[in-house]
Amino acid sequence: MNPFVDALLLQAGYNAALVAIGAGLLGFAGGAVGTFLFLRKRALVSDALAHATLPGIGLAFIVMVLLGGDGRNLLGLLAGSAISAFIGLWLVQWMTRATRLSEDAAIGAVLSVFFGLGIVILTIIQTMSSGRQAGLESFLLGSTAGMLFNDALIIAIGGSLAVLATWLLRRPMTLVAFDPEYAAASGTNVNRIDIAMMGLVMAVTVIGLKLVGLILIIALLIIPPVTARFWTERSGRVFWSAGLFGGVSGYVGAAISASAPALPTGSIIVLVAATLFVFSLLFAPVRGVAAAVINHRRFQWRVHRRQGLLAMARAEPIHEPFTLRVLRAEGLIRKDGVPTDAGRAQAAKIARDERRWDVARQIHLDAGLTGRYDGLTPIEQVFTPDEIAEFDTRIGGPSPVQPQGAA
Repeated sequence: MNPFVDALLLQAGYNAALVAIGAGLLGFAGGAVGTFLFLRKRALVSDALAHATLPGIGLAFIVMVLLGGDGRNLLGLLAGSAISAFIGLWLVQWMTRATRLSEDAAIGAVLSVFFGLGIVILTIIQTMSSGRQAGLESFLLGSTAGMLFNDALIIAIGGSLAVLATWLLRRPMTLVAFDPEYAAASGTNVNRIDIAMMGLVMAVTVIGLKLVGLILIIALLIIPPVTARFWTERSGRVFWSAGLFGGVSGYVGAAISASAPALPTGSIIVLVAATLFVFSLLFAPVRGVAAAVINHRRFQWRVHRRQGLLAMARAEPIHEPFTLRVLRAEGLIRKDGVPTDAGRAQAAKIARDERRWDVARQIHLDAGLTGRYDGLTPIEQVFTPDEIAEFDTRIGGPSPVQPQGAA
């Protein structure tokens, strides 16, 4: 069977199956937890968090070695990275609140300083007798192929708890993400919700370090929510869709890497996520580029159709080529520009609707109704048949459209 299909069906060996499952779980957790950070427009905070973990990893290794333990103990390294990330997050929050620095400037400062400090500590570790074989550089770009059962277990448990906590806090997080001022006025503690949001992102960052590294984990936190946003307008659906896109990216990326062992797994996972993003950007029916082009074309068609029919109703000549093409395509005028019976009927309807809207504005002072006039919304969608009949009574009988050439 094809190696890629074998990997997809978990038939490519124990390690490949373990990596695919672990990557899928991490991708789901990253996408779901990163949703509200993205909706809060604070995606760069995940970048600072990820880079702030590096000094903690190095310092945790040194401390464990000095205490006579195994410096490569995963739980110890993750605990060190969590503490370091928390300090980095606190510094970003403090600089934003207590100084005149903007958040992006604080993020840039923390990101660069912590990453530089981490590189220095890792260099020092390489000079230690016990540090040459530490393999801490794998936390930079990940070491998916070396995943053990305990690593997958940590991802499964930690990721599940993070997703569960995010789902339980989805309502206040949604409120804070879209309207923090209203959230504060309604009694929601915005600062605590922000801290909870960052804490959950930090948790996923820490448990994913071993798999894809501190640089690529950012992609799993941001790309899936951005991809999901193209498909839906509802935050709940974005949450689950982001988890699904992240899970698929992790699982399929790991399967591709297993079928071509020379390819780095973390990078392939990110490229799969990027492929889903590009596909969604182009073809998503809600916010995709293709949908936007089609909607714009439909809007343009409707505007030219209306303007052409109004010109026809006023017996004015039509010179605009696209308007003529629209009217001919719908059989409203002949090739020589003379209105057809259907065209005259539609023109009379459009002209009468304009007069109905004029009467409606005189009768109804409610801007909620008359404010819906945009020239394209049928009046039947705004007013009841009885109200339209009242408008017709004030207007009087319909006037026929003269069969005059349009061009």
